[in-house]
Amino acid sequence: MTHVLTLIAPRGTCTLEEDAVARAGTALPHAGAPDWLSPGEACDIPFSPEGAQSDGELANGVRAALGDAPIDIVCQPLPIRRKHLLVADMDSTLIGQECIDEIAGFLGFKPKIAQITERAMRGEIEFEPALRERVALLAGLEEKSLQSIFDQRITLTPGAAQLARTMRANGAHTVIVSGGFTFFTGRIAQAAGFDAHHANELEIFEGKLTGRVLEPILGQQAKLDTLRHYREVLDIGREETLGVGDGANDLAMLGEAGLGVAYHAKPIVAAKADARIDHGDLTVLLFAQGYRRSEFAG
Repeated sequence: MTHVLTLIAPRGTCTLEEDAVARAGTALPHAGAPDWLSPGEACDIPFSPEGAQSDGELANGVRAALGDAPIDIVCQPLPIRRKHLLVADMDSTLIGQECIDEIAGFLGFKPKIAQITERAMRGEIEFEPALRERVALLAGLEEKSLQSIFDQRITLTPGAAQLARTMRANGAHTVIVSGGFTFFTGRIAQAAGFDAHHANELEIFEGKLTGRVLEPILGQQAKLDTLRHYREVLDIGREETLGVGDGANDLAMLGEAGLGVAYHAKPIVAAKADARIDHGDLTVLLFAQGYRRSEFAG
């Protein structure tokens, strides 16, 4: 068998039934025996594709066979399935929020900024000018307020720490690369157990935000460059890398990764990524690499 399709049900809300696995198998060419990574939760089906069907087309065929079942599907080649580099977006990926929107919420005008954020993440407007426009509205905020915002409004996405710690325990390097701000990425990297973090830096003068972000802005190109940088430093191939994100500014990074995954993503991202997570948490990325639930780090 040259490929594997992984089915993952969201833990605690849905059970992966044997008949769903059987239906998925009938939608695949030359399917082998299923291998349960976690009973009732995640299962591998090895297979060998025929013709010119892409992994995405095969995954869509399985989705059609499963109907409306809330099951995530990842289809990929078997070689080098376990990755040696993880590059992850932060906002709405490793955390459940957009930090800049939460800062605006603290100041009392979240809807105004959130609308711009949503358009930028959907790829409707350019990221860099949109970031400058939003940060300008934050001028005057006391720096010390950022900690209150982090403590009161920012929550780690379920599975984020298990993802980073399990991969690190197995020799992988883990990196956050965000169009957000270093104040938050540093704290999330520490909380989730990432090796490194890269993001934009807010300009601060006399303890207050000036309304400017230091240049150059870390946007789509910088995310792509960061993945390539670590790939070179670690001396690994493209197929050994895993990228995950949700917004349009993640697209180049996801396209460059050996496996690029859209996480509860905007439509443009879900349509273009190698794989997508629509239902489960970030532990889906561990099952996608063939880890069993018993191998997950705490």
